[in-house]
Amino acid sequence: MNLLNILLMAQPAGGQQQGSPYSGIVMMVLLVAVFYFFFIRPQQKKAKEVKKFREALAKGDRIVTIGGIHGKVIEMDETTVVIETEGQGRLRLNKDAVNSAGDPTAMAQQK
Repeated sequence: MNLLNILLMAQPAGGQQQGSPYSGIVMMVLLVAVFYFFFIRPQQKKAKEVKKFREALAKGDRIVTIGGIHGKVIEMDETTVVIETEGQGRLRLNKDAVNSAGDPTAMAQQK
């Protein structure tokens, strides 16, 4: 059979429905639940962890910025952080630019 025959043999839209009239609503609720548990919730959890990490920063911590710069925290302010990079360079960054803890062995080789 080809596709046209299958479509012509289908029940008309006004005919009897098989299944519950609430099946569409149930499917939408399930779809929203899947999106929440697989996309929204993990993203919120990660954002909370990053925020907690930024609040717990202290002098001497090794960090990686969102731009990929590795450094060691030498000064801190309410909203800014001064880091020392390889070659004794200093950068003043906004705390929002700090992404994660750095590799402790990477900067140990510099001294």
